Amino acid sequence: MGEYLLWLLVGTGLCLLVGWQILGRRADSLRNDEQAGRDATARAELQRQAELRAEDERLDAERVEAQRIEVERQREAAERAERERVAVQEAEREARRLAAEQAARQAEARAEAQRQAERRAEEERLAAQRAEAGRLAADLRREATERAERERVAALEAEREVQRLAAEQAAQAAREAQARAEALRLAEIHTEQVRAAAERAEAERATVLPRRTIKGAAQTLVLVADDSKVVRIKTGRLLAQHQYQVAYANDGLDAVQQMQARLPDVVITDVEMPGMDGFELTRQIRGNAQTAQLPVIMITAADDRHREQADSAGVSVLLGKPYPEDALIAHIRLAMGQDDAMPLRAASSAHSALDALA
Repeated sequence: MGEYLLWLLVGTGLCLLVGWQILGRRADSLRNDEQAGRDATARAELQRQAELRAEDERLDAERVEAQRIEVERQREAAERAERERVAVQEAEREARRLAAEQAARQAEARAEAQRQAERRAEEERLAAQRAEAGRLAADLRREATERAERERVAALEAEREVQRLAAEQAAQAAREAQARAEALRLAEIHTEQVRAAAERAEAERATVLPRRTIKGAAQTLVLVADDSKVVRIKTGRLLAQHQYQVAYANDGLDAVQQMQARLPDVVITDVEMPGMDGFELTRQIRGNAQTAQLPVIMITAADDRHREQADSAGVSVLLGKPYPEDALIAHIRLAMGQDDAMPLRAASSAHSALDALA
């Protein structure tokens, strides 16, 4: 029993040892297979990596080749563009050169045409000058002949004109002598008439009114009524030169208002004025007891046409334009009864008559 167990134990031990060896060999075989598998896998991986590296290198080589080709293409494109640019520049320079040459040829052609035109114009001008010189020479000869004829005729006419003028001057001298004699005669007649009228007026005033105190020029106020400023100033200067006091009115209404404030000694009025004319002003003066006897001297450019209206209104003196300045002064002095009125009035009348006849 014990031996059996021993042999059983030994058999079992041997079996276990053999099993262990078998298992060991299988494990080694498995390990070897696994190692072989791993080695094969490693080799395959190495092969795959080598292939990948080869593919990468091929791709890198293709990329480098592509880049080289692209660089080469770009370089060729740049060179082609440069060649084209240079060609364009050359073409432009050539075109400019050809254009300049063409312009120079055209300018030369124009200059030549201008020179030819100037030569033709100069030739035509010289021909025209020669023709004009010939015509002028002919005209000069003709004019010399005509001038000689005109001078001969003019000498005859001048001689006849001298004779006619001498006869006319003699007749004019006779007429002027006769006119001066007539003027002096008329002046004397007019002076005599004025003197007689003054004497009659003085006699009438002496019988109707009491004798006034005679005022000097410096105490005499003259009212000038005229719508023209120029006439007022001119008349005022004349009166001031003879020491008279002067008041001015723009029209008849203004004159009436001024006479209410200060009574003048003499009124000089125009005919046509706005508002109130000279005739109405005179009627206003004559209708007022204070001013009824004031001397009114009316100045008019149409004395003949206005004489009837002036007499009807009561105008003392009607003077026609233009009138001698000393005649106006003489009328004022006569109206105021001043001593030197008559000589001045006579001289003024004689001067006016001579002026009218001259």
